[in-house]
Amino acid sequence: MKIGVLALQGDFEEHCVCLKRLGVEAFEIRLPSQLQELDGLIIPGGESTTIGKLATDFDLVDPIRNFARSSPVWGTCGGLVFMARDVGTDQPTLGLIDMVVERNAFGRQVESFEEDLQITGLPGGSFRGIFIRAPRVKQVGSGVRIICKLKDGSIVAVRQGKFLATSFHPELTDDDRVHHYFLDIVSQEN
Repeated sequence: MKIGVLALQGDFEEHCVCLKRLGVEAFEIRLPSQLQELDGLIIPGGESTTIGKLATDFDLVDPIRNFARSSPVWGTCGGLVFMARDVGTDQPTLGLIDMVVERNAFGRQVESFEEDLQITGLPGGSFRGIFIRAPRVKQVGSGVRIICKLKDGSIVAVRQGKFLATSFHPELTDDDRVHHYFLDIVSQEN
C-alpha cells in the first residue's frame, strides 16, 4: 500500500512516521505528478489558508480533486478545513466533503486541549484526541456520517464514503488506530 502525505506545510512528517510504523510506504507529496500510483492521500494539520494557497501555487488543487474521484483522502485539522465544501471565508478548498466548517473554533494556540473521544467504528475504547487551534464541523450534508463528537456536542470527525476528516491530530500520539482506520478505508476501495 502506498499512501501520500501532502507535504506543503504542517505536520506531514509525523503522519509519515505513523504510516511507516504500520508498515506502509509513505510518500511526501509536493507536485501533481507524485499523486500517480498512490492508494490514498492524507492532508495534514497546519494553517488551512496556507495549505490552500500553496496547493494553488503548486497547481495541486485540481489534481487532488481528480485523485479523490477514485481514491480515499483523509484530512486532519487544517486538512479537514481544506476538504470542506464551505469554511465561511474566501480561501481555496477542495469541496470533497459536504460540510460547513468553523475554523479555529476552540480558540487560539494557548487554548489547545486534549479529550478522550469515542469514535464510531474505532475498536479498543476511547482515543485521546489532541486539539490545536482546531476546527469544528458546524453542519453536514445528507451523505456525511458523524463519527465523533466532543462531550459538548461539537462535531470533530466525519466520514463521507471514502473521505475521512478529523479536527484532532492522531499523528501526535503513539496510538495508530485512526491511521489504521484510514488504511482500512483504502483497502476497501482498492
